[in-house]
Parts: sequence; structure tokens; C-alpha cells
Amino acid sequence: MTLPVAVIGAGPYGLSTAAHLKARAVPTRVFGSPMVSWREHMPAGMLLKSTPAASSIDAPQPGHTLFDYCQDVGERRFESDWDAIPVETFAGYGMWFQQRLVPQLERERVVSVDRRGPGGGFELKLDSGEQFTARAVVVATGLSGLAQLPPELAAAVPGGPSASGPVSHSSQHRDLSLLAGKDVVVVGAGQSALETAVLLAEAGAASVRVLARRRGAVRFGAAPDGQSLLKPDTPFGRAWSLYAFSYYADGFRRLPAPTRQYLVRRVLGPLGAWWLRERFVGRVEVTEGKRIVRARVESGRPVLTLTASGDGPDRDGTESELRADHVIAATGYRMDVAAMDFLGAGLRTRLLVSAGGPRLMAGYHSSVPGLYFTGLPSAASYGPVMRFVCGTEYASPRLARAVAGQE
Repeated sequence: MTLPVAVIGAGPYGLSTAAHLKARAVPTRVFGSPMVSWREHMPAGMLLKSTPAASSIDAPQPGHTLFDYCQDVGERRFESDWDAIPVETFAGYGMWFQQRLVPQLERERVVSVDRRGPGGGFELKLDSGEQFTARAVVVATGLSGLAQLPPELAAAVPGGPSASGPVSHSSQHRDLSLLAGKDVVVVGAGQSALETAVLLAEAGAASVRVLARRRGAVRFGAAPDGQSLLKPDTPFGRAWSLYAFSYYADGFRRLPAPTRQYLVRRVLGPLGAWWLRERFVGRVEVTEGKRIVRARVESGRPVLTLTASGDGPDRDGTESELRADHVIAATGYRMDVAAMDFLGAGLRTRLLVSAGGPRLMAGYHSSVPGLYFTGLPSAASYGPVMRFVCGTEYASPRLARAVAGQE
């Protein structure tokens, strides 16, 4: 009997990988709730920062792009770099992609993956109680379990962040209108922070303030007609560096580890979308050059103690306090293999790690034979493009080819 390949995760990377494996006639079982992060952990009314050209899930055959979905269901077609895609449209597109190309998806959770023993393969256990053996495992769990909360905020809420408590993470909010009439502080300076702040203001928050550690951190990108035509076009805009990261990710893997770690942090880093500026200015207050040194909760309200950050001209140790009804940490996600608790301890200790993520070889193969990673977990090895949907075009065919070659 041919053992299947198990794909864990049903977001864009998991679905794309599964579709490519299926096209190669590789027996595959796919687990997860389709597009769950996009359906449940993004605020209603959010618009994607990526352009339509960078928002299609890669498929092994034509006819499955975002444009094809819009045509098929009769929705407005998103074509131009001037078009901003609603998160609801993208989530619907992912569901459509899944129903067409990965109809065998099993909406169950994988609770454990362990090495089978000297014979090779992996033993998996599902939350239904079923156990089975797979010859290979592809981890495509996306953002799940990787939300990053600054330690100063975490200390103020020992029970963890929550949408109904004094401190939350941006991934915990689907309906920001629940904070109408509240004074809200949003920590961060990337697209998530700036768009969350705008949506809060538009949903009726009494006041919204963005708190950023670095001066000049709150910035917005250039509109499509403001980019240099002398630089190559990429899914993220016109730039030589972006071209290299988008189309030569294997070259990125060969860079020294410190260089890769630096580039993953800095390239395609915090920057608001060009179309967000007009909605932001005049509606959201901004405090820059301040860092949180302590946080506490008084009578259910968070109180932040601030001081000038390292690049602030007034860094003299003077502290100030900022009070609010609620604080949202839009501080992104941090890759941490330890957070993947479904991987058995034996597997995790055998994984070579770089910048918190698994160190990957060609074909997205980890140091454990038969164990692969794609999407966000692969960014430390293959570059920042793996944090975005368009990275499926590079990753999925290569990973499927590597897995199929093991047969």
C-alpha cells in the first residue's frame, strides 16, 4: 500500500501545495479549516495590501486565479494595481480554490506528528482519534500560534491577550465595531497597525492612537504612478532587490545566516499601503519614538509607561504614562518551531533551526528526512516573499516536485 503525504494547513500555501501534489498523482491527505486566518483572524472591511497580480494562489493548471474566481462568481474583477481587494473577496476566492482543486480536504486538526521509527515515515494523530502513517509531512500552518506580543504587554495580562480584555493582538479581532466609543492604542507601525487604526476610527472608536517605537516609522508607500519605470516590476512594486527576492529565492537560501535574518526583518518591512494615507491622516493620532517599558492594568484599563526609544532626541530616561480603554498589539508574527506543539519533541530536537524557523534545503526539505515546510516557516531560508500569497508560485511546484521525487 502506498502511504500518503500529509499536508497540515489549508491556507493559500497548504491548498496550493496540495493541488500540485494531486496534479502529480501523489496520494495526499490535507488537514485544516480552509482559509481560517483570512476568515476569522482579519478584521471585517480590511483591504489587502498586495495588488491583484500578487494575490493569486498558484495552481498546476490555468483557470484558478483571483481574476478567474471573480469572473466565475460574477463579482467585480480586480485587475489593476489601483484596485484594493477586500479580505472577504480573497477569503471567498480561497474557498472556491479549495472546492475546485482540493475537494478532499479533511476539516480535522492534527494533534501530533512523530517519527515512525527505523522503518521511516511518520505517525500522525487527529483530534478525531484516528491515527495513520504518512511517508512525508508538509507543514503549511501559516500564522497559527505565531502571534507576537511585546513582553511588556504580555506581563500585564498573565492570562494572555484577548479581544474582550484590556490587551489583545490584532489577529484576535474580526469585528472592530465592538470597540466603538473606546479610547484605543494600537502598538506597531506596519500595514496591520495602520489599517487596524483606520478601521477603528471608522467603526466609531472615541479616539485611536498609533504608538511606534521608531521616529518616522509611520510611512506609506508610493502609488503605482509614483514608482520608477527604470526598475524591474515585481508583485510588490518596482525595485531590483524585490525582483531578486521574488524570482531567485534559492539564491537567498545560500546567503550567510546573519544576512538572511537581517533581510527577512528589513525587506518588505513595515509600510502602509499608498491608498491608506488619506483615510489615516487627520483621523488617527500618532506617537513615535517611544517604547513601552512597563504596562499594568488598573480597574480594567491598560496603563502604558513610556520612555524615549534609542533613536529619540529626548532620550533622558524621562517616563510618561499613556492610558486607554484597550491596547491592540499589531506587532506581527514571529516564527518559532517551539510553538508548533503538534510536532513531537523528538522531531523538534532534530530540526536544524535558523532565526527561529527550520533551516531548509532545496525543495523546502528540512533536516528531518520527509519533513517539509512552506509559507511563513520557510521565510528564514527562502526569503520574505514566502510571507506573501504570491510566494506560492515559487514554493509549491518546487516542493511538490521534491516530494514526488521521493517516491
